[in-house]
Amino acid sequence: MAKNINKQAFDEATKLKLEIFGESFEEWLPVFIYDKYTSLVYIFDFFAGSGMDADGYPGSPLILLDKAKGENRKYCSKAQKPIKFFFNEGQIRKSNELKNNVDAFIHKCEIENACSKCIYDYHILNYNFQELFNNSKLKKAFENKNIAKFVILDQYGFSQINEEIFKQLISFPKTDFIFFIASAFIKRFKEHPYTKQYIDASKINFDNIKPNEIHRAIAKYFRSLIPKDKEYYLHHFSIKKGSNYYGLIFGTNHSLGMEKFLKVCWHHDKLSGEANYNIDNNFEEGTLFASLGENIKKDTVKNEIKSLILSGKIKDNITGLKYALSKGCEPKLFTEVIQSLKEKNEIEIEGSFNKQSTNIHRIKSPYHIKIITHGNQT
Repeated sequence: MAKNINKQAFDEATKLKLEIFGESFEEWLPVFIYDKYTSLVYIFDFFAGSGMDADGYPGSPLILLDKAKGENRKYCSKAQKPIKFFFNEGQIRKSNELKNNVDAFIHKCEIENACSKCIYDYHILNYNFQELFNNSKLKKAFENKNIAKFVILDQYGFSQINEEIFKQLISFPKTDFIFFIASAFIKRFKEHPYTKQYIDASKINFDNIKPNEIHRAIAKYFRSLIPKDKEYYLHHFSIKKGSNYYGLIFGTNHSLGMEKFLKVCWHHDKLSGEANYNIDNNFEEGTLFASLGENIKKDTVKNEIKSLILSGKIKDNITGLKYALSKGCEPKLFTEVIQSLKEKNEIEIEGSFNKQSTNIHRIKSPYHIKIITHGNQT
């Protein structure tokens, strides 16, 4: 039986995980509330728990509902399309607790905001995950390009999101997902037959991976499962709890989804955008060498971008901005490199360079620039 974490107070690592869930959803929701090509919005929380911890701290279902309301009801008061929440909890007792907690939350919200009835539709489910995920009606919804889907998979451990589930998730249109995985335990039990049912550990060189980089390696493994010809974005956030390392993996088939998630990650980790600890051993603010201004991850990606530009492999801003995204950096990093190369007269720009680095999918002529190098440099 899965451990009932809701019987105790959430620790700081769990609260951080929940914050990232909520902030990511808050970035995602308004995009589809106002998208004219989206007719329905579905939010799935497949491992919802009971809705709050022993101290009354909200779990993911209540956080999602609160974020969906928005400050001063800025989202729920303007929603012009059906928005449905599906909260699933496999244990019947916890599922009943979840229903009570969600009902109480909605009732309190209706009273506080003088609403006769919440506009959001919510469903409390009690299914085994595999059974629910493979439901034919659910599959049709996931495959429908007119329905936007936000999916949270807060599994216990690592036994649910296997290669088959992952490949299905990345194939669904208009679907952003974020799942939790106990990365350290995969390394610890890599030879166990149970682990091998879900993760092909032979593809991960555990012997050469530092403990604090284990979640990076697990994310790289999932990234290797994406077809080479598919434009898809995957990022991760490592969470240290005691001596163990866990983490989140986020997936989206749209550059805007990746922009939104990276915004959340870099808010929580201003050094590397991917951990609740100093994963790259940068000089932190307040330390002796912090004034040097070096940042291992940013400097590495900047050098890669510069080399790709000067060798002619990155020839326009769309490619460059998406490259920064694929490396887990905010796309403005690319514009900083371009600006530096322009000032040194190492490149010329064909088109209007205005430093735009957000909403990449909307960049059009004349701001879709071409980069002309002065010789084939490396």
